[in-house]
Amino acid sequence: MQRRSLVGFALAAMTIAVLPGCATLPSPEVMKAEAESYKLPKLPETGKAMVYVVRPFIMGGMVRFNVFLDDQEAQSEMGYTGANQYIYFAVPPGKHKLYSKAENWADTEFVASAGDIIFVQQEPMMGMIMARNNLSQLDDSQGKYHVKTLQLGTVLKAEK
Repeated sequence: MQRRSLVGFALAAMTIAVLPGCATLPSPEVMKAEAESYKLPKLPETGKAMVYVVRPFIMGGMVRFNVFLDDQEAQSEMGYTGANQYIYFAVPPGKHKLYSKAENWADTEFVASAGDIIFVQQEPMMGMIMARNNLSQLDDSQGKYHVKTLQLGTVLKAEK
């Protein structure tokens, strides 16, 4: 009987840990309306672009997702996020590759022009040992909505 109780407890704990990460996000129309008048905490300086990396999910919250710009070397780490967090940093104009490290390496490429604001979303997924991740770019209203509703993560470098 005691073994059955432990198995039940473990299943309940796993369900509670996973279900909040599956919460649905508002529709694009709602995001646009809520983000319309929102002022971002940091805008690009002259001659630079600003990148916001958002992680609007609870799933995998105990695993930090490290963010690297242009390569996977320690000196290129810009910061990291936990559940329901975002980070931001400035980049020079040009072609860039953004990497996100969890159980796996995810990446996405973008071209930045001076004055651009680029939003990238980290999405956690189930992994073998810990959370995996995927990166995708967001439109302005979705990106601003997430920055408005999330907490600031850990910014290690404010610019490259």
